[in-house]
Amino acid sequence: MITGSCHCGLVAWEFNVVPASATACNCTVCRRYGVLWSYGSVDKSIKLSGPTSVYQPANYLGLHFCGSCGCLAFWRALSPGDNGLHRAAVNLRLAEPAAIASIPVRHFDGLDTFTELPGDDRCVADYWI
Repeated sequence: MITGSCHCGLVAWEFNVVPASATACNCTVCRRYGVLWSYGSVDKSIKLSGPTSVYQPANYLGLHFCGSCGCLAFWRALSPGDNGLHRAAVNLRLAEPAAIASIPVRHFDGLDTFTELPGDDRCVADYWI
């Protein structure tokens, strides 16, 4: 299990498995926040807790922030999928570094083509300088 929380600790998440990858997206939102996403379903693989403020940049998801310290903790689909579950992604940058260091990073072009970009075989720790 991997856990993460905002800076002040009011908002937290738990991911009950080690994610296969972390996604770095270049869309207008993700690049501004510098997030690394890992995806799952609320109450199946992801548990969310704490009070959040929500910014809705699209008609299908809400970005959840801590209202106290401002950290972007996760996004959550506004409607359930065909399986009845809400898709979500947690911001892996809120986890302890050792817990996510070896997770491979995939790159996604959310700005123009909405496609996965070529990989470079690096993991999260390779991006820390």
